[in-house]
Amino acid sequence: MLDQYALLNKIRRRVFQDVAKIAYDGDFAKVEELPYTILQESVGRSSIFLERAIVSERIRLAIGLPIRSPKEHMPLSYGIEDAIKSEKYYEPPLVNIIDFACNSCPKESYFVTDVCEGCLANPCANVCPKGAIKIVNGKSIINQELCVHCGKCASICPYNAIIHRERPCAKACGMHAIESDENGKAKINYDKCVSCGMCMVNCPFGAIADKSQIVQVIQAIKSDVPVYAVVAPAFIGQFGLKVNLKTIDDAMKKLGFAGVYEVSIGADICTNSEAEDFLENVPSRLKFLATSCCPAWSKMAKMEYPEFKDNISMAMTPMVYTARLVKKEHPNSKVVFIGPCAAKKLEASRKSVRSDVDFVLTFEETYGMFLAKEVDFSKLEEAPLKNITTADGRGFAVMGGVAQAVVNAAKVIDPDRQVPVFAAQGLDNCRSMLKLAKMGRYDGYLLEGMACPMGCISGAGTVESSTKVKALVGMSQKEATKKNSTESEYKDMFNKLD
Repeated sequence: MLDQYALLNKIRRRVFQDVAKIAYDGDFAKVEELPYTILQESVGRSSIFLERAIVSERIRLAIGLPIRSPKEHMPLSYGIEDAIKSEKYYEPPLVNIIDFACNSCPKESYFVTDVCEGCLANPCANVCPKGAIKIVNGKSIINQELCVHCGKCASICPYNAIIHRERPCAKACGMHAIESDENGKAKINYDKCVSCGMCMVNCPFGAIADKSQIVQVIQAIKSDVPVYAVVAPAFIGQFGLKVNLKTIDDAMKKLGFAGVYEVSIGADICTNSEAEDFLENVPSRLKFLATSCCPAWSKMAKMEYPEFKDNISMAMTPMVYTARLVKKEHPNSKVVFIGPCAAKKLEASRKSVRSDVDFVLTFEETYGMFLAKEVDFSKLEEAPLKNITTADGRGFAVMGGVAQAVVNAAKVIDPDRQVPVFAAQGLDNCRSMLKLAKMGRYDGYLLEGMACPMGCISGAGTVESSTKVKALVGMSQKEATKKNSTESEYKDMFNKLD
């Protein structure tokens, strides 16, 4: 949706940019002015006043504040003193629907359009298993109360006159967590939501947004405590071609970070942990092993298939391993994970696991910080990263890369073992994979689950197209001097960082 929803992306990134600029300048009194500086004329809704009201709620979420109820009177900056801090600030829920921005899109249905020719054969009515289609005045009509959404009518219509209508946010949600309130507006069932963020990037009205920690990160950067950025493997190309493996260190220092680490280091550590876990426990103790690096997939699996909780790898995610490594090397520092994923914000806040991640920013939020600081990417100095990772570690960004890295490591550890794999992208496909696993289809397998299509490169917080980033990730893998995770100097660190 990055190119298709260019206008919405422009507004969202302007919000991040202006909030970041206020945080750097420290002039939070200007927050009240932002809706007017961001939107000086209508961009297509019924009213400029409505558009500014929506942007106001986006600004609050970008600051980390909850959205306001339309029934209450309070200024845009209400509660901002709670957010101006250099510690983690997060009040659930993470993903929010701005009620008056929602278009009340129709629920899932099959609908006969004006293209219908009322043909004599009436194939749509003939194939309907519920008798929901009747011919009225020479046109087909679907009785929505009888329709079971099987889609047979649409597939057989010779004129393609029957369309499948579905809320974009609901269609994108692999957890089926998007429901309707009493007014037909979309609402999120938080008992199902895993914060993958797919609803956010697929809403054509920009009605869904998550909370940010931009303000808190910048406050930490302005403090006396050194703050390190740990960047996910999918960062390649997100800020333009000038921000690459040779210049990322200088780029992050321009924002005020003390230094930068590739999360691919943690990916190498995770790979070796999962490879040893698989070789030791499959199939003797576990019928299969599933990777754990995607928090949205992992949460879905444990929620819907609790009997498989032990089958999800107990290895920490690359984000956590990298953060713990940074804290080990820089004991009095703070760590900011910068990546493509909304769900990482929740993972970093889990009380059940010591993540050592102080803050989480998406690539899009970080891009807003670059704009706020007016960083000229063409003038970045080259400074090769000191923390060396492997090609397999960088491959974690792309669908199938995690499983392949584990397979490659397992071959080195035990050349005689075969590691069959299956990878699923998108939570609906991940669910289907687990159904087959429950039936025994994947006994002896290593399973990889990714909530986002094509993997992390398509996360909700990305800036560039996944196709472009996939190619750039491939190039970064070729540049790596070490190919296999077992070659990493950090390969055995999981025993020391768990």
